[in-house]
Amino acid sequence: MTETNAAETNAAVTITYCTQCNWVLRASWMATELLNTFGTELGSVTLVPGTGGVFSIDVDGELIWERKRDKGFPDIVTLKKLVRNVAAPEWDLGHADKTDAEQA
Repeated sequence: MTETNAAETNAAVTITYCTQCNWVLRASWMATELLNTFGTELGSVTLVPGTGGVFSIDVDGELIWERKRDKGFPDIVTLKKLVRNVAAPEWDLGHADKTDAEQA
């Protein structure tokens, strides 16, 4: 039996962040949250330094969040839903998938 290499078969997430704005901690925290949530469902999470106020998140080359376009940064639940919708649509996010009415 051979081991499956997740990087070869599963989605690649890329977080591009502005070094001038010191957003590396935000980017690395988001990367950690995604890896903790999805584990080997993701093939990779890559941090890419940039400049000029850039903060964007791509899944397999599909832009799912862009700071200027989307007016800020995603909260972590929103980010996990966006990544899930592209990378692993069948993935259950548990309480994050419940509506406010269901949680009450």
